[in-house]
Amino acid sequence: MTDDRLFASQRRERLMEELRRHGAVRVGDLAQSLGVSELTVRRDIAALAERGLLTKVHGGATLPTDLDPSRAPVRRQRSGAAQFTIGIVVPSLDYYWPQIVSGARTAAAALGVNIQLRGSSYDPVEDRRQISRLIASQQVQGLLLAPSLEDDGVDEMIDWIGRLPVPTILVERQTPHWTPTPRQLEWVRSDHALGMEMAVRHLHEHGHRRIGLVLSKGSPTSAHLDVGWTRACTELGLPGDFVVRESVGLDVPGHRDIIKGVLDRCIASGITALIVHSDPDAMSIAQYLTEQGVSIPGDMAMVSYDDEVAHLAEPAMTAIRPQKARVGRVAVEMMVSRLMEGKRRPGQRILVLPELVIRNSSVSAAHRTGTAWT
Repeated sequence: MTDDRLFASQRRERLMEELRRHGAVRVGDLAQSLGVSELTVRRDIAALAERGLLTKVHGGATLPTDLDPSRAPVRRQRSGAAQFTIGIVVPSLDYYWPQIVSGARTAAAALGVNIQLRGSSYDPVEDRRQISRLIASQQVQGLLLAPSLEDDGVDEMIDWIGRLPVPTILVERQTPHWTPTPRQLEWVRSDHALGMEMAVRHLHEHGHRRIGLVLSKGSPTSAHLDVGWTRACTELGLPGDFVVRESVGLDVPGHRDIIKGVLDRCIASGITALIVHSDPDAMSIAQYLTEQGVSIPGDMAMVSYDDEVAHLAEPAMTAIRPQKARVGRVAVEMMVSRLMEGKRRPGQRILVLPELVIRNSSVSAAHRTGTAWT
């Protein structure tokens, strides 16, 4: 065996280790961590896919499901899964949700089921319209739903979903602990509270004792982040009073004035680090700080939440990365299991752990000791 082949085998084993840890990997991230070109990573992924060890997806790879057709064709044929069509209704088709849909499609392809996708708009009326259309088509046997559950009609919406004539699983949403529906709804979502704890503890480990939180106004994720923030600050003995609930993305009117107010409060309160949800808001704040001569991370460390475009910031933004493709994948697998086993299968409510991706906005390059942990 030549040295080149040995290196390739070691490289591919590291690739598989990352895939087993996270369920999905990105070509760009692997190229950076392995110190090779993206073309080399794509070739490794192709070679491993030929051996049935992973599934190629756009921009990366995922683990094959237990019922992957390349691994168990007879089992798939006997399962009858190919007759199933699953409807998916998501509130957005541009930010955050495309990766969830991609993960769902990957799992559906591996399991031999069909997907019907509908986009909504964080509007309960539109949610009902799209869900009703899928039901009326009489083509779907199950539904994966991400409805708006933030207004006064939450109980009514949950009750309505619980009475739909096909099984339903909530995605990146959850019901209250107890709901008076004919059946207790299942859900799968990212453990955002734990993700926030990761961010706080990361900054605490690097010496920060006055940390601020900026939550995107109106986001369904904010309530979970607030829980994690309170828990982490309490356990670490940190003051948790600096919380700003404002959207400050570049497209928000008056965002510069809002950010100036946040910065003034930071200076007055001795804040040395900020956690910001989401990426566009974090990048907007970082851009303003740089214009004002505030160095990142020297004067103000920053951690973003979502990791959609955080790597494009200057400096590249440390971020909490929800495993969005994994959430979509698990949701489809849960639904297929429900459809195949019926009422025999116990209900499930699954939390998927996020990942902390360390970049230059929270720790200077000279002090970085790792790139990620979950």
